[in-house]
Amino acid sequence: MNCPYCNNEETNVLESRGLPGSEAVRRRRQCKRCKKRFTTHEKVVNIDLKVIKKNGKVEQYDREKLLKGVGKACYKRKVAKEDIENLVDDIECKLLNRKTVEIKSSDIGKLALNRLRRLDELAYLRFASVYMDFNNAEDYKQFILAPMRITNQVNNI
Repeated sequence: MNCPYCNNEETNVLESRGLPGSEAVRRRRQCKRCKKRFTTHEKVVNIDLKVIKKNGKVEQYDREKLLKGVGKACYKRKVAKEDIENLVDDIECKLLNRKTVEIKSSDIGKLALNRLRRLDELAYLRFASVYMDFNNAEDYKQFILAPMRITNQVNNI
């Protein structure tokens, strides 16, 4: 860990503790050169998942893309950033417990929809409008009238 003040590589860990409600660890550090203190949060991020896109292209799973999409759906809603992080954590946990490391992007979208539905109804509809590629109000109407279809599909992932 490099010191953010002087970029020295040698630091001492003064204190470590787990962060409540997460798998992350908070560490208080002190630089050996400049003696300034700083805090780091460490979390396992080596998720080896491959996403199969609609066009067949395969790419590395990117947590930030999912966070960005869910964040846009929750824009100006009373949804805490922590709730969005927890939602993405839940999806990742579900993905990591699968037998395969390759997953369709549509399956990730279904998982996000299912969790957003429980979190915020309007965010759920916003995400659905992009994910389901709605073209008009009739598409929204059909989606709202058939909510069990998505829920049943998610349960089969």
